[in-house]
Amino acid sequence: MSYPHRLVSLVPSTTETLAALGLAGRVVGRTRYCVRPRPWVDGVPAVGGTKDPDLRALAALQPDLILVNEEENRPAQFPELAAIAPLWIAYPRSPDGALQDLERMSEALGATAAGAELLARLSAARAAARAAAAERPPWRFVCLVWRRPWRAAGADTFASALLAEAGGVNVAPTGPGRYPPVTLDELREARPDVVLLPSEPWVFRPEHTTELAELAPRARLVDGERLFWHDVRMEDAFTWLAGRPLP
Repeated sequence: MSYPHRLVSLVPSTTETLAALGLAGRVVGRTRYCVRPRPWVDGVPAVGGTKDPDLRALAALQPDLILVNEEENRPAQFPELAAIAPLWIAYPRSPDGALQDLERMSEALGATAAGAELLARLSAARAAARAAAAERPPWRFVCLVWRRPWRAAGADTFASALLAEAGGVNVAPTGPGRYPPVTLDELREARPDVVLLPSEPWVFRPEHTTELAELAPRARLVDGERLFWHDVRMEDAFTWLAGRPLP
């Protein structure tokens, strides 16, 4: 069976996972936000960002397959990308969905054995996180993802489902979209045990914990890659959740 051999990944977590599957030699393009693993990734040509890929530069790489994500990239651009090469499209909203996508991607690229090994590691890390959560009471959280206006990860998001694996209960106010706007009054009324301030997509800094101190004394900076990157990055996320109880 013939598998695609010239891959362009427009998703940072997918780029990292392709390397973990032993497929680094087949990756001919990435976005400027695909920064792992280094130093390998620095030698792969960048073709713009996740939301604004340079289509001309991408086409010049003559890919056999372009890997995209419906949330990370802009679906409105998919027809233009598909005119260059076939697309492999993912859209995980939970760890279960991410694990299914990983298995599907491994099979599509002829890396079934490496995929099975990675899936086994991820499943073991997930089991450890769940076991640790079973020893702790549930905890209420709001995970902010933007400022001006404030926005929170809603229930139908990967980050929310991931934190639920460790006993987290998302108490963000409901609203339009999967990342609804939230006012500081609503945040106060939600009474979270902890407000998580990830390093992406908005880069929260220590001064933002101070800004929220009156409303959320347990506002905490966290690594955004642990909350929003899928596939191989989940091993680190599950290990973190198992070993560092929240809040």
